[in-house]
Amino acid sequence: MKIKTMFLGLGTAIVLSSMPTLAQAKTRLIVNCFWPPQHFVCQEILPGWLEEVEKVTEGRVVGNIPPKSVAPPPEQLGSVEKGVVDAAVQFNGLIGNRVNGALTAMQPFVGAFNGPAMTQAQWETNRKFFPDEFETVELLSQWVITPGRLFSTTDEPVKSLDDFVSRKVWALPGPLANIGKSLGAGVVATPAVKSNEVISRGVVDAHLGLGGDAIQSFQVIPYTKSMTQFSKAIYTTTFSFVINKDKWAEISAEDQEAIKAISQDKLGMAASAKWDSVSAGVYGKFEELGITTVDADPGLEEAFMSAAKPITDAWKAKATEAGIDAEAALAFYQERLAELTK
Repeated sequence: MKIKTMFLGLGTAIVLSSMPTLAQAKTRLIVNCFWPPQHFVCQEILPGWLEEVEKVTEGRVVGNIPPKSVAPPPEQLGSVEKGVVDAAVQFNGLIGNRVNGALTAMQPFVGAFNGPAMTQAQWETNRKFFPDEFETVELLSQWVITPGRLFSTTDEPVKSLDDFVSRKVWALPGPLANIGKSLGAGVVATPAVKSNEVISRGVVDAHLGLGGDAIQSFQVIPYTKSMTQFSKAIYTTTFSFVINKDKWAEISAEDQEAIKAISQDKLGMAASAKWDSVSAGVYGKFEELGITTVDADPGLEEAFMSAAKPITDAWKAKATEAGIDAEAALAFYQERLAELTK
């Protein structure tokens, strides 16, 4: 009787020990979104990606997005590395001390007014020249968004170089902030999500680097009076979508491949297309919003391009030192972009 009880107990133990395996079959991802909760990345792009992930893995990988960002914009990559969250989108301009190739499409005056084309060109450049740059995480996707513009917050538009250097300008950190400083303008640089705090308080009288989507998302339209058009895209922003290596290792090889198939350039091009669409909608409402559009004087554009050259030269030197053929990578990116935008 004791022997029978012992075997019954052993059998029960075996069944119970197998149950957690079944219960834990799902890998759950916590995907952070640092934009405001109402932003389309938090409402559409990342939720849509999670839906596709669940679909292609037949429910074996699921996830959710916290209602509020768990880390500030500069710490997205760090939060994934530490396992605070499983996946997040990092603005590459804030990790320029750690990555070089990811900044290829962020070099001034190399972009186009076509987000999906830039994204495809950037992803192909990544695969060809620096596929292993993100060593501490798994890179799932990368994208390039609608070019940033120059705006005035006063009734006087910024048309000439004299106009620009007389202003105090909010600018995105990195190339744009450096261009502004080198030309002699007063510059206040913060992440885009902090732009409203500076612009709405009247700390500056111009801003540089936000696109149509951003002036809407960060609610700076009421403080924006005009936009200055350049013949070429001044600057484009790139993002990297990464996942924690340990969490990635929990996912089967088959499901990893399925997730890659819906990520990489596909997710990136969908994200960038959304940026283009939202920005075009905002620009189309400028007349009713009371925002005028003016063309930059040739002297202003030339001054911007001259100020940009040392920035690109410095990036090339740093990227080359890191083992990236910067000249070839930039040339390839520009050639592919030209082909994709014909």
